[in-house]
Amino acid sequence: MGGDAVVAYFYIDCATREEQSPAAILGSVLKQIVGGLDEVPERIVEAFRDGVKLIGGRRLVLSEIVELLQGISASRCTYICIDALDKCQAIHRMELLDSLNQILRRSPSARIFLTGRPGVRDEVERRLPLMAGTRSITPTNNDIATFLRAKLRADKIPGAMDEILEEEIIEAIPEAVSEM
Repeated sequence: MGGDAVVAYFYIDCATREEQSPAAILGSVLKQIVGGLDEVPERIVEAFRDGVKLIGGRRLVLSEIVELLQGISASRCTYICIDALDKCQAIHRMELLDSLNQILRRSPSARIFLTGRPGVRDEVERRLPLMAGTRSITPTNNDIATFLRAKLRADKIPGAMDEILEEEIIEAIPEAVSEM
């Protein structure tokens, strides 16, 4: 099963979250997974063929997408990463987590990796019972300083930053973050 693994990733962008319904998110995941296969499963070909037959065609609905993902991940190790879950609208997030729960229940070789701010942790644990291991990751002051140095060095305006200002920023921001 190791060589047959498929991976898909979706980033929930708060700027376009209105368009990021569970069907759109998992549809994108399905498209990535199918794109990584040597051959498109016949069930997926049929689902799209059936949609085209309707007047004006139609997109797959969430239940169909979940069923197709279950079918694929039942036969090969499937990794799905959804980044910034906290940016997903609450109503969509519940439906998305319930859909992921359905996939996990029917596909023992599926693995889901979710990232989000601490506020969604309880919801993930509630909607994915016994299937979610959660870990809190908190940046250290050194992590923040390293990130800031990299960003400041990438500044496109030469001479806008001197060493004194850079050090003030490197000291002040990690302290402010640790007080939150």
